Formats: sequence, structure tokens, C-alpha cells
Amino acid sequence: MVLDKLGDSLKNTLNKITKSMFVDEKLINELVKDIQRALLQSDTNVQLVFSLSKAIKERAKEDPPAGVTKREQLVKVVYEELTNFLGKEAYEIKISKKPTQIMLVGLFGSGKTTTAGKLAKYYKKRGLKIAVMQTDTWRPAAYEQLQQTAEMVGVDFLGIKGEKDPVNIYLSFEKKLNDYDVVIVDTAGRDALSEELIEELNKLHGAVQADEKLLVISADIGQAAQKQAQAFHDTCHVTGVVITKLEGTAKGGGALSACAVTDAKIAFIGVGEKVDDLEVFHPQRFVGRLLGMGDIETLLEKAKEVITEESAKDMQAKFMKGNFNLVDLYEQMKAMKKMGSFGKIMEMIPGMGQLKMPKDMLKTQEGKLEKWKFAMDSMTKEELEEPEVLDAQRIDRIASGSGLKIQEIRELLKQYRQSKKMMKMMKGEGDINKMMKKMKGRVPGM
Repeated sequence: MVLDKLGDSLKNTLNKITKSMFVDEKLINELVKDIQRALLQSDTNVQLVFSLSKAIKERAKEDPPAGVTKREQLVKVVYEELTNFLGKEAYEIKISKKPTQIMLVGLFGSGKTTTAGKLAKYYKKRGLKIAVMQTDTWRPAAYEQLQQTAEMVGVDFLGIKGEKDPVNIYLSFEKKLNDYDVVIVDTAGRDALSEELIEELNKLHGAVQADEKLLVISADIGQAAQKQAQAFHDTCHVTGVVITKLEGTAKGGGALSACAVTDAKIAFIGVGEKVDDLEVFHPQRFVGRLLGMGDIETLLEKAKEVITEESAKDMQAKFMKGNFNLVDLYEQMKAMKKMGSFGKIMEMIPGMGQLKMPKDMLKTQEGKLEKWKFAMDSMTKEELEEPEVLDAQRIDRIASGSGLKIQEIRELLKQYRQSKKMMKMMKGEGDINKMMKKMKGRVPGM
């Protein structure tokens, strides 16, 4: 999951609020210190952390509006100030002209070429005609990597193998670009932002006149992201930022907060290695996931990409109802597998972020859908609809008929019972979930 340690620390902070009998200055100071510690451990800039702390302290002293308790007000303040800290609103890239040109800039190893493929897939899924252009003439195999990525995604590739001048590459295809809705230009990088790179980027931008210049930053560089973001912004006037490798680092706070010191907001975040693991960065939704409040909007967006809108709403209703049979369980998990890893999906469901679910359990179940299908093919209609009737004799019969081990059938039933239990817990049990329900509509984005 994205920024596990930071998210766990912030969830524990919220739980302190919900379990406290009184909200006084001592509690506020303690909570602010917890937030400071969590952000600093994720490599967030010290000055920015103290600015955030000051804002939370000042607002925590305000009297809550009618119908809202002091505890609820404090949760609201933490949520809103973290959202403001990360940009407040999503940065929308408007595809308003043909072609809309997006130029990716960044250092070696930041993930520009991979991001080019992810962006191409993102816009292709929205019905647009896409081309990716190779202008990286420095890195060995840059041409081949982007070409292979384009073939995998199913978009057009533009490049000239062996050409050393990136401007010449662009000008060679300039007339052809009107055939596309979006053109993504992958540029060269260096180990550091040098005068040579600055000159090359300036010349290329002069030719391209890109509508969007996105700085690609790897989350694992920590606080160095701030200096890098500022330098590229001063040089190239970047319009937005893409943060890559956010799922696998504890230092992501540095990259997330780097943009707070520039005019460029985070446009996208990379949350995995697959070509579909790219998300528009919504500060409100992101903070909701960090705090365990869920992100049902992104969940439904992902669902609509793999199933119909009607099926997505039906799946959401069954999640929230907490009353389903084995067929429902199988269909839900099959759809979820198409949407991403179970762990990522679970953190988007309101309430699930508060549960201490074994991560090994989530990973193990992902590979068992095919076996479960064999088991269910050997069950009667009654057994599928009422799994509680399955006793030892029936389990033996199902194992024999499906060619599976008895233990594998029992694991399926165990998963069914665990899922049913977790879905029931999502129906409002627990202080934090009750509080979030009560405050729905009072906190933006909830």
C-alpha cells in the first residue's frame, strides 16, 4: 500500500482523538507531536512540517460549529490541513486542443519512460488517440524501451533510431502530430541537473511548445525532491509533477511535500509497477486513504474500467451490505483482481483502513481464484447460496469432485467467513467510523 508507515501513524493519531474523553491543550500538543514525528520519518521537509503543525494548533482552538463535538472538529481540522498541505485540489490536465502535447522531464532513474507508457494507457482508456515520442538520445536502449512500451499499451511510437539531436526527431514528426489527440514526449535525463541538460531541455521545449511539462520524481529520493522540483521549475517552468515508486518507499513524504514550495502541483502518482498503476492525485482522496477513511470515488472509477457501471454499483452495495454467498464472494474478488492488488482496493473502502488485516492473507488469496472456481463447480446450488450447510461429509465430496485437497476447500470457507465478518464491521462499528458517518458532508470530499 501507499506510504504504509505514514498512514498507520496518522490512523493511530486519529484513534487517540476518538478515545479521548476531553480535548484540551495537552491532547492537541500530543497529537501535533505525533503528526510531526510521522511526517518527519517519511522524510517531509522540516519547515513545512512546522508550518502544518502551527496551522493545526491554531485551528484546533476554534469553537466547533453547532452539532459537532470538539473531538469531531479536531479530526476535521487534521483532515483539512493535511489536504491543504498536499495541494488542496486535484490538478486537472485539460485535453482541449489537438494535439495536446505533454513533455516529461526528470533525472536518470526517475521513471520517465515507464510513466510515458502509463500516461499513454490512461488516456487511451478514455477514448483518445495517443502517440509517444522518443527524444532521449543519451540513455542506451531508450529507443527500444519506449518502442516496446508503446507496443504493449497499443499506441503509436514515434522515434528515429541513431539520431543524436532530439529537436530533429521532433521536427521530423511535427506534421504527423495533428493525427493524435495526445502526444507524450519522453526526454533525456542526467545524473544531476547540469547546464548541458538545461540547454537541451530549453531547445526541445522551444520546438515542442508543450502544453504540459510534467516533472517526474522518484519518491525514494526523499527530501532531495524539494531541491530537484525547484530547480526544474526554475529551468523548465514545469506545470505539474508525477511521483513514481510511491508504493515502495517510506520516504514518500519528501516527494509529496516538494511541490508545496513550487507552483507545480502533483498531477499523477505511480502506485505500482504495472502499466495501469497510475492515479490522478486527488489530495482529499489521498488523505482519506492515509487516515483510514477510504476513497470510494477512486474505487468506483477503477471498477468502471473493468465492469459496467451497473455492476460497479451492485458490487458497492454488496460490500456495504455485508451479506453475500460464495458466488458473490468469487465475483467480487475476480472483479477486484482486475482493478489492482487486493491490498490497494481494501484501503479505498471506507472503514477497511482501520482494520488490522494480515497482509499475507490478502496476497495469498489473490492466486487462489482458479482453484476456488473448481471447488464451486462441484457444489450444489444450496451449498453455494448457503455455505453454512457445508459439513465434513460435504467438504470431502467437494474435494474429491474438484480434485483439490480438503484443506483448500476449508481455506475457501475460511476466506468467506473472514470476508463476511469484515464487511459487517464496515457497517459503522467502531468510534472512528461512526464519527466519519456523522461528519459526512461537513468535510470536503467525504
